[in-house]
Amino acid sequence: MEILEQEENVSQEDQLHAPRRLRGVVKWFDPKKGFGFILPDEGGPDVLLHANVLRNFGQSSVADSAEIEVDVIKTDRGQQAVEVHEIVPPAGGEHFHIEMPDGEVVEDLEGLELEPARIKWFDKGKGFGFANVFGSAEDVFIHIEVLRRSGMADLQAGEAICLARREGKRGAMAVLVKSWDSVLEPDED
Repeated sequence: MEILEQEENVSQEDQLHAPRRLRGVVKWFDPKKGFGFILPDEGGPDVLLHANVLRNFGQSSVADSAEIEVDVIKTDRGQQAVEVHEIVPPAGGEHFHIEMPDGEVVEDLEGLELEPARIKWFDKGKGFGFANVFGSAEDVFIHIEVLRRSGMADLQAGEAICLARREGKRGAMAVLVKSWDSVLEPDED
């Protein structure tokens, strides 16, 4: 009888901490604080999203209102994301157009070539920063609006990303930014 009760308790404990898949919308995320919250599509309490979970997905931040799919566990303090599976940028995401400083309008972002790059610096307060494309000494300007429409809220110096760029009057400008890991193709074993 005692063994059966222990097995039932373990089963209940495993169920309490067993991850389950959930979709929702990012309520807010603050990279400086290192966390934010997800509003689950199914309703109920907010889900904690920690910066380490995002980093494991290959991003240092996520834009408010981005759609997100995560595995969550129930803890004593509530639900917490433990793995990110997908992030969809907020409405407009990759299907927006951007007007370059020289007046050119870039509309089809799906067909743009992505290049590997590393963030030189980015200041969210100023609303812009620069990246270096691997193999090139030229800086690429990144505007906060392009970052937001790409599903991110902030970038850290040294962070690896992929970007699509266009040449403008003042030099190269990013028109699309993606996390490094989001564009890697899974290994085929």
